[in-house]
Amino acid sequence: MNQAVQLRDVFDAIADPTRRRLIHLLSDADELPLHEITPHFSMGRTAVSKHLTILKEASLVHDRRVGRETRYKLNASPLKEVEDWVAFYRKYWSNNMMRLGQLLEEDEE
Repeated sequence: MNQAVQLRDVFDAIADPTRRRLIHLLSDADELPLHEITPHFSMGRTAVSKHLTILKEASLVHDRRVGRETRYKLNASPLKEVEDWVAFYRKYWSNNMMRLGQLLEEDEE
């Protein structure tokens, strides 16, 4: 049985700005080893590795061993949950923007 088990909530994983930057960095590459990821952050390898572990627990990152290094790859599919949540609330934002537009038009008259 080789199924990935999601141990952490996706929303929890993306709540941290460092992890969001990691997602962005990994989205621009096929795979990156830790030694190429670390220079993009003002923290050590251990701290970056801990953030990657949290992303991995949320199934947002896959890792694989290549020789002595671990390479990380983004798995964006769990972000669909975030997209669905935002889409639900988009209608409220649209309604508020329409009301604001109406108020501005009335104010101009």
